[in-house]
Formats: sequence, C-alpha cells, structure tokens
Amino acid sequence: MQGILDKLKNMVLDFNIDNAEQTAKEAIESGVDPIEAANALTEGIQIVGDKFGTGELFLPDLVCASEVLKKAFPIINTEIEKRGEKAKSLGKVVLGTVFGDIHNIGKDMVSTLLYAAGFEVIDLGINVKSEDFLKAVREESPDILAMSALLTTTSAEQKNVIEGLIKAGLRDKVKIIVGGSPINQEFADLIGADGYGATAPEGVKMVKRFLGLK
Repeated sequence: MQGILDKLKNMVLDFNIDNAEQTAKEAIESGVDPIEAANALTEGIQIVGDKFGTGELFLPDLVCASEVLKKAFPIINTEIEKRGEKAKSLGKVVLGTVFGDIHNIGKDMVSTLLYAAGFEVIDLGINVKSEDFLKAVREESPDILAMSALLTTTSAEQKNVIEGLIKAGLRDKVKIIVGGSPINQEFADLIGADGYGATAPEGVKMVKRFLGLK
C-alpha cells in the first residue's frame, strides 16, 4: 500500500493535475485506507507550501498543487464518507472574498490548504455580502473567519464585516484573519482584525497558531 500512498504524495509534488482523478481512483480501488490516502495528499501539499514559503517554489506552483488536490480529494472523501469514517477536524473556518470582489485564486488556495491540513472549511465563495458573513458566523460558530480582498476598492468591506460583527455582539466569538494583495499588517490592525496573512501558507499557519496547533 505504501507504493500508492507515495504515488499520491508525489502526484502533488509533481503538479500532476491530469492524472489526479485517476490516481485517486486507483488508490481507492487498491483498497488503501482513504484517510491514509488523504494524509498522503496532505503531506504533499505541506511540502509544497513549505517550499513556497522559503522561495524554492512560486505562486504558479502552489496554484497547480492546489488544483491537484481539488481533483483528488473529492474521490478520497467520498470513500471516507461511504465507510462512515470521518477525519478528525482541527477546527472550523468560514472564509470568502468580500462583496464587490470576484477574485477567487487566493481564497481557493487558502481553502484547499486548510482543508488538506484537517480543518472543516465553509467556503462562502466570492462577492460575499457583509450580512452573509455575519449569518455564517452566527449559524456555524466557526473558530476562524478569513476574508480576502484583491482590490483596494473592496478592502474596506473587511472593515464593514468586522463592524457588523461588533454591532451583532459576535466579534468576540471568532478570530478574524484578512488577506489579499492590497492588505498589509497596518491595515489589518486599523480595521481590528486579529491577524494578516500575506500568502496562503502564512494564512494556514496563522489559523493553526490561533488554535494552539503546531
């Protein structure tokens, strides 16, 4: 079984998008434990994320690795659910791109990396209105709320969401992380966010740090 697990991990490291679905199906058909298969994919994306953080790999590499996971994970997860198993969740994260902004690459990478790391992820998508973020926090009781803004004109929406949470009495219920190309630590501090992630891997590390995880 180790051979197919290594194949899954290397598929991520090699950015093998074309064979992602087939390799995932091959793993399931070979009888491998689907949770071990998911762990192999996770190990691969963690290596990619670490290399991205050290400058050995670049943004296109991280995007490609994320695409591999998007194709492989649904097949693995279907088998996990079929067996009535469930991977232990490290915590719950609600995330989305703010209202007026339809960029999804950064958000999707954060979502994929969090999912791969073992978090329950509720992705609200793009162009998310403030009231929809508030509704998700109220109904889902997440540990973390992550918001992305890729335009200077939409970054203020992150502040609107935080102000809405304060008015609704929900601000102290959740940690808030913001990110996106026009965002920096100074802006995050100014709007009252708990943290700022310049890259997707940094965002994941921050989520782990807020939840007391390594």
